Amino acid sequence: MDWSPRLPTELSKGRIRAEILIVLGVSLGASAVYSIVEIVDLTTRKTPLSHQSAALNTSLSSRPTFDLIYQLLQITFDLVPVVLVAFLLWSATRPHLSRLGLDFRRPWSDAGLGVALAIVIGVGGIGVYLGGRAIGITANVSADGLDSYWWTVPVLLLSALRAALQEEIIVVGYLFERLKQLGWSKWWIIIAAAVLRGTYHLYQGFGSFVGNFIMGIIFGWLYTRYGRVLPLVIAHFIIDGAVFVGYPWAVSTFPHLF
Repeated sequence: MDWSPRLPTELSKGRIRAEILIVLGVSLGASAVYSIVEIVDLTTRKTPLSHQSAALNTSLSSRPTFDLIYQLLQITFDLVPVVLVAFLLWSATRPHLSRLGLDFRRPWSDAGLGVALAIVIGVGGIGVYLGGRAIGITANVSADGLDSYWWTVPVLLLSALRAALQEEIIVVGYLFERLKQLGWSKWWIIIAAAVLRGTYHLYQGFGSFVGNFIMGIIFGWLYTRYGRVLPLVIAHFIIDGAVFVGYPWAVSTFPHLF
């Protein structure tokens, strides 16, 4: 009997569906389910949604050293699903990571597109957020849950990088690759991924769903056009980094908007 290891030349559609459910179940799919439950919870309270808050980057311990340890552990383990999908794609018939645009062959064009996207999406996102607050469909999102320590800004930037890698590699790179293998059309993939992106932000309110859905449409279309995930990661990192680090300044400078 031949006991030499054999790798399948092509994954079956059933296996791909199961793999997608598992990956999403240990990552952003679980976040989407929690967000759905949370928005139902928030909207069924007596307090209007616009008078409620959604906190980001909260402290995990009253002791600074342990807070830092917990923050770093949380960021590290949140990136495990990213490593998982990289492994799943890499261990297929041939390496897929470069096909997703996760390489540094075009550093300047990727960086330029990423910065341009960050400006456009960032400005538009602020408008959607303020509009949602004005009409009462978005909670007050607070990104300054961490106390001020020497490590606060580096941890916030690492959190922004974690979000960028996790969302763009899983929701765009991985999911687009697998749904394409299932025979989905381009626009069905783009819309499905955008709905997922909006859903796991529902805990911030319906305005955040709309803003992230639009962001998902734009990012998805750009990925299908250029085949590059790296510019999306760069843009996402810049947007979240600016929000996480700049939020306290914005609140103190424009208190009537928050």
